[in-house]
Amino acid sequence: MPEKVTIYTKTGCPYCAAAKEDLKKRAVQYEEINLTENPKRIPEIVKLAGGRNVPVIVTEGSVSVGFAGGS
Repeated sequence: MPEKVTIYTKTGCPYCAAAKEDLKKRAVQYEEINLTENPKRIPEIVKLAGGRNVPVIVTEGSVSVGFAGGS
């Protein structure tokens, strides 16, 4: 069963774009929540990650903040 991945992004964020590209290259399906377009969702990442840095990637309950390259 494929893992459920959610990525919180902001428009124009190069790290967000790189993280999404990495997920695509690895054929990982994900739900994207763009916080620029959906600012009401910002409290979710503050609760999940303790701040407003993006990208925030949630995989089956595991939370990672930022993106520094492929896995």
